[in-house]
Amino acid sequence: MPGRLLRGLWQRWRRYKYRFVPWIALNLSHNPRTLRYVPEESKDKVISDEDVLGTLLKVFQALFLNDFNKQSEILTVLPESVKSKYEDLLAVEHQGVKLLENRHQQQSTFKPEEILYKTLGFSVAQATSSLISAGKGVFVTKGFVPKGAVVSMYPGTVYQKYEPIFFQSIGNPFIFRCLDGVLIDGNNKGISKVVYRSCNGRDRLGPLKMSDSTWLTSEIHNPLAVGQYVNNCSNDRAANVCYQEFDVPAVFPIELKQYLPNIAYRYDKQRPREEIRSFMGSHRWRQIIRRRLSFLVITGQQVFCYFLLEE
Repeated sequence: MPGRLLRGLWQRWRRYKYRFVPWIALNLSHNPRTLRYVPEESKDKVISDEDVLGTLLKVFQALFLNDFNKQSEILTVLPESVKSKYEDLLAVEHQGVKLLENRHQQQSTFKPEEILYKTLGFSVAQATSSLISAGKGVFVTKGFVPKGAVVSMYPGTVYQKYEPIFFQSIGNPFIFRCLDGVLIDGNNKGISKVVYRSCNGRDRLGPLKMSDSTWLTSEIHNPLAVGQYVNNCSNDRAANVCYQEFDVPAVFPIELKQYLPNIAYRYDKQRPREEIRSFMGSHRWRQIIRRRLSFLVITGQQVFCYFLLEE
């Protein structure tokens, strides 16, 4: 009995130590592969903000068009110019057939991971990690991920440094700390799940969803929202992705916000701008205050990282 208890405590320590600051400080020099020096937050860029925004819009628009038959409530509150834009895009995609004129006609749809492959040339998914005792990991399941590609987003509730997160953090291995101390809770179970669903419902504007909650389920609508399962690199497996931040512009299409897998814990009435933090190269995406997100960007030819994306 004591042996089982000690083994259980040892297993918990092996998972927790990477979030225990004194242990990290004492062991930084033992594994230089896990270090990435960023002199200033403004220099933490692997690809340009324009490229990041272009990738997000490209993927989200493809997902929106694929689910167009289910967007009728949203279309009723959008300007005619926006509806016409999507109608024209669908007309091209479906050989000139006007979908708005055939809204109730049967339309073939693809799975989100298939849309990701058709749009970016690769797809990713979570599965049992190839690393020992690492739990789940994220794998490239199809296609090729080029250097500089955004491969995943870290979903979850975004907490400012002064906001309460103690009870959500107990036994939670998915708390991600940003460079400025902001925290993202990427856990899809327990209190974390309840908090995210509550905030998601709070910010909804009629039929318009301000964030995606499907990452809490097995039916994920945004195939990039798997970044919380990207593992750290090790002495044997070098990093192949790195973290980057990105500010979502105020003009980000409101109909596409339903695919953003992050929500702010605190309700901000003003919301002068929305911010997104990203992981470029692999897949972790997080939102911080006013919609700050995280994502991973590929920095090497294969898929392992400071967070580790697996092949």
